[in-house]
Parts: sequence; C-alpha cells; structure tokens
Amino acid sequence: MRKYTALWLTVTFLISQQVGCISADDLPDDGALDSIGLATKYGHPPTQYDVVTEDGYILAVYRLPGDGSIPVLFVHGLADSTDTFLIRGNTSPAIYLANKGYDVWLANTRGNRYSRRHKTLDPDKDPEFWQFSFHERGCYDLPAIIDTILNETGAKNLTAIGHSEGNTNFYVLGSEKKEYNSKINVLIALGPVAYVQNLPAPASILVQLEPVISDLVNILGLNELFGDNTTLGTISHTLCSVPILGYTVCGYGLLFPLVGSDPAELEQDFFQKLGPHYPGGSSYKSLLHFLQVGHRKTFAQYDYGNETNLKVYNSSEPPLYQLDQVTMPVALYTAANDGFSTLADVAILQSQLPNVVYYLLSPYALCNHVDYVWGRTAKIYFYPFLDIMLNRYNPL
Repeated sequence: MRKYTALWLTVTFLISQQVGCISADDLPDDGALDSIGLATKYGHPPTQYDVVTEDGYILAVYRLPGDGSIPVLFVHGLADSTDTFLIRGNTSPAIYLANKGYDVWLANTRGNRYSRRHKTLDPDKDPEFWQFSFHERGCYDLPAIIDTILNETGAKNLTAIGHSEGNTNFYVLGSEKKEYNSKINVLIALGPVAYVQNLPAPASILVQLEPVISDLVNILGLNELFGDNTTLGTISHTLCSVPILGYTVCGYGLLFPLVGSDPAELEQDFFQKLGPHYPGGSSYKSLLHFLQVGHRKTFAQYDYGNETNLKVYNSSEPPLYQLDQVTMPVALYTAANDGFSTLADVAILQSQLPNVVYYLLSPYALCNHVDYVWGRTAKIYFYPFLDIMLNRYNPL
C-alpha cells in the first residue's frame, strides 16, 4: 500500500503542475474529435439516432451505413463510449468493418458522455439518474437499441460485438428478456465479463474491499463516476494526455496493472490521443455491481442489503441471472494476459452458457483486455479471427 500512496502523492503534485497547461489545440487531432468527428474523418460520416428507453434515458446511437443486409452492433464496456471503436482510425474495429461494407451501428449506453440525458431527470441535479448498472443497460438500453436498428433496417436480426461490460449487458438481456435471443444471430464477445472472482491484484483488492467501498460510496453520496466534468474525469483526461508523464502514470501506473501489460500494442503516442476519450463516464453503482459479483462469487442482480432486497425482489438475496436462458449463439474471445476477463472466470461463464459456438484463446500471448479495440496491430493478429464469425453468420 505504501508504494501506491507514494505514487498518488507524486501524481497529485505533477497534476498541479500540468493542469491548465494543455488545451484542445495542443492535443493530437484525433484526441480533440468526438465519435462523429472520428467516423467522419475516416470516411464514414455517421447518422445519429436518439434512442429513448422505456425508463426515459436518451441514448446516442451512431450508424455508419453500409451495404450489408445484417447490421452489426458494437456495444462498449464500463465507463467507455463509442469512441473506443473508432480511436485507432482505419485500423479500429468499427472503421475496419465499415470499410468492408458492413452496416455498422455504435451504441452509447446510459450515463456516458453521449448518453447523459433523460426525458425528465437532470443528471446534474437528480441522483436518481445515476441509479443504474449493467442490469438496466441489459433490460432497457439494449432492447430499445435493437428494436430501433431492426425497425430502421428491416432486418430480422443483427450481429452483436460486445467489449467487456458490453457483453455483460447481453447476458442480462438474454436472461431477463428471452424474446431478444432470436434477434441476435451471434454475440461476438471480446473480453467477456460475467464472473469476476479470479481477478489478479490490484483489481482483486477492490473486490475484497467491496463492502467497505459500497459503504463509503453511499455515505458520501457519490453518483457519477469519471464523467467529463467530475474531478476524477478532469484529472484523468488532463493527466493522461500529457506526453511521457501521462503514459508513465496512466499506462504503466494504472492501466497495465489492471488490464494486463502490453506497451508494444498501446504505445505512448496513442495514449496522448486516448486521454481525452477514456474514461467516458458511468455511475458508481455500475462499478459497485461488478465488485459485488466478484465478492459474492455469483452473477446476480444488485444487492441492496437484506431489508431492501425483500422490498425489491421479495427475497433477502438478489436473484441470479439464468445464463442457461441465454440461447443466442455466443463466440468467446479470450486472452491469457487479460486482467479483467481471466481465463478462469471465462471458463465458468462458458460452462453455463448453452450455445457457445466458438472459443478463441488469442494467439498473441500479450493480448490484454483492451487490445481487442485499442491494439496497434490488432488488425493483423486479431481481426482474421473476427472475420471467421462474420463470414459464418454475416456474410457480405
């Protein structure tokens, strides 16, 4: 713990020297662009759809139109946004598929920078806005997004590509809204996350401390996590964009210990343009739900405590998600160096899903949790395996 304390003291000092010294004009071009700007720059000006969920959230969904008859939907992970599928430019997964002619759709789930909107709730004034986790994303966001896509395209089903929590949302969807299983011809799960009980340190320390962290979040009344205008969000975007220092602190000090180290694929120059894009914002409840899953070692709904659970679920324990009801075809893409989606946890998930049609252990030994979407040469070592599933379920 002493070395982490020393690190954060150093970071705090360096931030005080750097904040205010960087403007958008100093950032690489891609660092200053939003999702629409990135997609447009790389040849695919998107159409934006404002999708309204059953419970009133307004989600920004982007379409990169193509000739494919079956749409492809990308869904990002925790505290992320559609930027993540575009930030590598021509070698990013969304542009790669758009260049091949696929009809590409990019979803922003509730609470990130592009979906920080609601019909009646103000995210800056109403704490109720932030009372969601991957459960609501799976039960409300995905149905609204999928229905919009199928209605717009006339397709009977779509191909889904999830990253990290993006896959968790689909497991919730298939379990809780079984009619949507038939609307997905395959879920290509990159770094699939459901169980998180076998994480290495330092993430495992957070899991062990879940009860303490949950109490602290509730006592302090924390709601928005890593939003662009929050203190943590501002510090992260500013610091991680600083040449050399940002890579040292954000890359080697924070990211690599959590997701798996791979500096060859996530190089210093890339971090400068990534800094303004990630994280994209979420809720503290989203983080707490994952920590609960790891601490309790069950893939279950949010645990409010015995008394509240009785009111919400009519049970002292939160209900388990029935993974045997997730009948959509699922392709699991895993990596030995993945710090968030470990091989042991993916094995538990695989044993419970009834329709796993493909399992890939990345042939690139250093592939980590974010290389699927951010890797410098992912087009070489990963995309050919992505094409295998697309050629099988979504041929052009």
